[in-house]
Amino acid sequence: MNRAVAIGIFDGVHQGHQQLLKTAKLYGTVIALTFYPHPTSIFAPERTPPQLVSLEDRIELLEANGADEVVVIEFTKDFSLLTPQQFIDEVLIKQLQATHVVVGDNFTFGHKASGNVESLQADGRFGVTSVPLQENRGTPVSSTRIRNLVMDGDVERANDLLTRAHYVKGPVVHGEKRGRTIGYPTANIGLAHFATIPADGVYAGWLTVGADRWPAAISIGTNPTFPGVRGRQVEAYALDQVGLDLYDQEAKLEFNFRLRDTLKFNSLDELLVQMQADCQQTKSLLS
Repeated sequence: MNRAVAIGIFDGVHQGHQQLLKTAKLYGTVIALTFYPHPTSIFAPERTPPQLVSLEDRIELLEANGADEVVVIEFTKDFSLLTPQQFIDEVLIKQLQATHVVVGDNFTFGHKASGNVESLQADGRFGVTSVPLQENRGTPVSSTRIRNLVMDGDVERANDLLTRAHYVKGPVVHGEKRGRTIGYPTANIGLAHFATIPADGVYAGWLTVGADRWPAAISIGTNPTFPGVRGRQVEAYALDQVGLDLYDQEAKLEFNFRLRDTLKFNSLDELLVQMQADCQQTKSLLS
């Protein structure tokens, strides 16, 4: 049986990753080989990038985009010491029985990243295809580029490269409950430390809890209009919903459009006028 192994970290499973999987499909059953945690967490923990998606979601997205099987290798110090030839012998041949290998054209592997596409081709026991990881317009696409777009607030451009809306997930936690008193009850989302959170501002997107999915105005920031010092909060107001009790349930927040920067208003009335406008704009953008 032909077994095509597509190799990558695949954070976000973006346009370029999808091209890898499509290419692998041409050569047989597609095995997506990925690594966890991120290699940087072993070599330089302080520089570990945030994740576009959790490992669980990465696996789901790989399967949704054509992987017949997903193999996750735990990236450890010992694993990082394998020579390129040991990686080929022990992982690609012995463990995965690869008949074809598909990688990005800048792929490196093995101790000190000393292996590359040429090292794979030199082995001779399997076919090798390298794919330029590019978006539809031909410019390079990478998880790093998408993370930076998200963190700059350019979610629409990031979404183009992901081919879906960027999202975060987390439990609905107790906040200051101020939204209830002003007519806009929000769900505060508790996020993992590795989540890629968009820049402070107001966004139009979707809030999903269980089987329910609502259009939502999403605020990220420190609520500067109100007195006191608080950390960054990610909170969503499900449009036109009354009496929702979502505490402790897992929520998914999708970011479709950026509406504006976080602003400090001179009065509650000014804020309410703006929030009404934000909700109206959210409704029209998502309809």
